[in-house]
Amino acid sequence: MTCWSRLARNLEAVVTDYVTNFIRLAPAGAAVVAAWGMCPTLGPAAEPWTLDRALATALQNSPDARIARQRVAGAEAMIDQARSAWYPQLSVQGRYLETNSPMMAFGSILNQRAFNFGLDFNHPGRIDDLNATGTVGYNLYSGGRASAGLAAARGGARAAGQDLRAAQQQLGAEVVKAWFSVHKAREAVGAVEAGVKAFAAAVSVAQARFDAGQMLKADLLSLEVQLAETQENLAAARHGAALAERAFLFALGLDGTGGDVQLAEDDPAPARLAVPDTGDYSQRPELLGLQERVRAAEAMIRAARGGRRPTVNAFASYQYDRGWQLNGAADSWLAGVSVDLNVFDGGQTSGRIRQANAELEQVKEMLRKAVLGIGLEVEQARLAHAEAVERLAVTARAVAQAEESAALSRARFEKGALLAADLIGVEGRLLAARMRRAVAVADERIAVAELRRTLGVPPLVQP
Repeated sequence: MTCWSRLARNLEAVVTDYVTNFIRLAPAGAAVVAAWGMCPTLGPAAEPWTLDRALATALQNSPDARIARQRVAGAEAMIDQARSAWYPQLSVQGRYLETNSPMMAFGSILNQRAFNFGLDFNHPGRIDDLNATGTVGYNLYSGGRASAGLAAARGGARAAGQDLRAAQQQLGAEVVKAWFSVHKAREAVGAVEAGVKAFAAAVSVAQARFDAGQMLKADLLSLEVQLAETQENLAAARHGAALAERAFLFALGLDGTGGDVQLAEDDPAPARLAVPDTGDYSQRPELLGLQERVRAAEAMIRAARGGRRPTVNAFASYQYDRGWQLNGAADSWLAGVSVDLNVFDGGQTSGRIRQANAELEQVKEMLRKAVLGIGLEVEQARLAHAEAVERLAVTARAVAQAEESAALSRARFEKGALLAADLIGVEGRLLAARMRRAVAVADERIAVAELRRTLGVPPLVQP
């Protein structure tokens, strides 16, 4: 799991913990801070963030995207290596030696064209030789191994390209989630601030009624305690909003210590976050990448089978020898064709073929598993979005009803017709309804982003 996935997971824990249990944010908040400290940093920009700019920044700066790009570069380098089989191989070698070994000395003497019948073959004396050799080799036939290796390298490069697409789509979905998580956290702050204002107004009314002798001290204290608790919740909500802002910056691969996040007002980009009109997930980059890996594995089988075929190479060499002991110097050359055929290698080639076949079957099963898993993932995303839409409708009605109930209850409380405990309950339900509404609005947009990711389409509809 990447640091960004841990960050998103822990941020979601913060929001969920806050909505369900207003002030118990410390454990999840500590987890976010821990994940934050593990992520790389850059400097944030000061201008307001549009969603398009945020996506572009994340694709440029995110470590996950950079890692995927380097994998593509590595795979393309393997293509260059495979193509080298179609180019001649040139090597140059030079050496200088002195010896009194009869065999080596006699060879050097012959290469220098310095032989004479006065030499003692058994005791040639001290002989030196400076040799410079240039060799050119070219493979004429490799049993199909070169072409199969090139096909496998190309398949690996295409698979790496699909991995890059997958990383970019995953990153885009995380940026969208982080974007709406900031909105969610800020809406939560607004809801709690409204609750603080409501309880502050209730405490003022209760204080006036207590001073007039129309309310018990215990009821006034209950309202003051509730106001203090709501103010504590507000501090926790602001802390959660600050964490959401930092999580947003870290999703972009930026440093989260550069100040508040300024989101652009009236940004048209979120409107392009539309529900896909198709359920086809056949273009998921993960599936396309595995299909390319299947082709690469098939090519590796052909390469392994090439070990049973002959290898034909052409070669040519030129060398120059110079010696100072006998003052001889001469050049020479050779050229030819070699044929190599592996008659028996103890079963090594057969083992390579079986291994390649096994690896092909593994990749095929990985593809089948991915198809099944992605199908389930898409269905889960559809159900999650349907649930988010229902929650959106329900929370809208709940907020309207809670606001009307709170207005009536406040009026009754001011007239002394409602107990403080009942008013606390009404205000608490209104606060909870507003919180659930804020979460539902953001969750519906996040569910759309997740659905688009599972179908393998960009996070935003392209303009």
